[in-house]
This record gives sequence, structure tokens and C-alpha cells, in this order.
Amino acid sequence: MSDLEPADFERADYRTVLRRLTTLDQRAADLRAEAVAWHDAQRAAADEALREAEERVRAARSAVRDARRELEEVDARAAGLWSEFVHRVGPVAERFGRTLPAASIPRQRSDRPALDYLAEVEKRIKWAPPARPITFAVKVLFVVLGLVGGILGAIGNQVLRQTGAASTGDWHEAAPVVALLVMLACPVLAVVGAKVVADRRKVGLDTATVVTVLTTGLVTAMLLFTAMQYARP
Repeated sequence: MSDLEPADFERADYRTVLRRLTTLDQRAADLRAEAVAWHDAQRAAADEALREAEERVRAARSAVRDARRELEEVDARAAGLWSEFVHRVGPVAERFGRTLPAASIPRQRSDRPALDYLAEVEKRIKWAPPARPITFAVKVLFVVLGLVGGILGAIGNQVLRQTGAASTGDWHEAAPVVALLVMLACPVLAVVGAKVVADRRKVGLDTATVVTVLTTGLVTAMLLFTAMQYARP
């Protein structure tokens, strides 16, 4: 703490020793101030490091919450896509789905987010092959369906009218109306049958085809109805 060694104090005079001793307090005060400044700096650095660590912890917790929320959304959307796929494919997909692992996002690749995989799957599920054109044989089949619908409508109309004429009471009054509804409903059912045939043959049922089947059925039913009315004795 002093520039003088013990031997120096023995050789030094009183004034020199006194001057040296008076400087010791100042040097001690400087050292104390330096120590306090170092302690304050270390404490400030520690506080800053603690604050940054707390911020990183909060950010990590927020990231975990976001990741869990995203995982739940992805799982829910994947389950929804699987349900839609089963609905489109039928019981076959549901039966084979029991032997397959649960639907999940591939883990071996990290260059694509999960939503991209789900969007790709959704696009594939909603894709439908283009409808094949209606061939001449299919058109003839549609016309035959219209004819059958018209014939059945006319026959049902005639049978109901006869049963109504032979009965009494409310059925006698309602039979003509019910007979007319049956005659009009059978051509409509022919259109439904044409839709089933078109779906099985993977062809498109356009408006012109629907009009053709419906018109054929109605015209056939009306012609047969008229013929039956004229043929009655």
C-alpha cells in the first residue's frame, strides 16, 4: 500500500513518512471506489443477463403454446380430411384405415410446413376425374329409361283410376288426383335412374339429357293415357 519498505521508514525522515501515510487514505478510497464500480458493473451485467434469460423463457413458452395450438389444428384438419376421404371412397377406406397408422404429417422432412402437406392432400381428395362423354349407346339407354318411366306412369295412372272408379268414399274422389301424380312422378323417377346410370358409367348428366329423359317419359305417358282413354268402351 506504500511505496516505502520497512527499511525505508527507518531511513526516511518524519515529514516523508507523514506524507506517505496521508496518501494511504486516498489510495484506499480510490480502491474502494474502484471495487464498488466493479461490483455495480458486475451486478448490472448479471441483471441484464437475467432479464434476457427471462425474455427467452417467455418467448420459449409462447412458442410452445403456439406449437401446441398449431399441432391441434393440424391434427383436427388431418382428421377432417381423412373423414372426407372415407366419405368419398366408401367403406373400403374405413376398413383398411383400421390397419393403417394414424394420419400424420411426415417427420423426415422439415423444409415444408405441415399446412403445405394438408393443402396437397386436400387438393388430391377433392380432385375428380373429368366426366367421360356420353356415347350413343348411353343416349339410347337414357331414352329407354324415359320410355319405361312413361309406360309405368301410364299403367299406374290407369290402375289407380280403375280402383277409384270401382270404390266409393274418399278414395273414389282422390284416386284421379293420385293417379295423375303417379303418372307425372314416374318420368321424374326415370331421370333419377338416368343419374344413377351416369354416375356408374362416369359420364356427365347435362341439362339436355335430363330434359330428353323427362320429355320422353312425359310424352310417352300422355300418349298412352290418351290411347287408353280412347280405347275405353
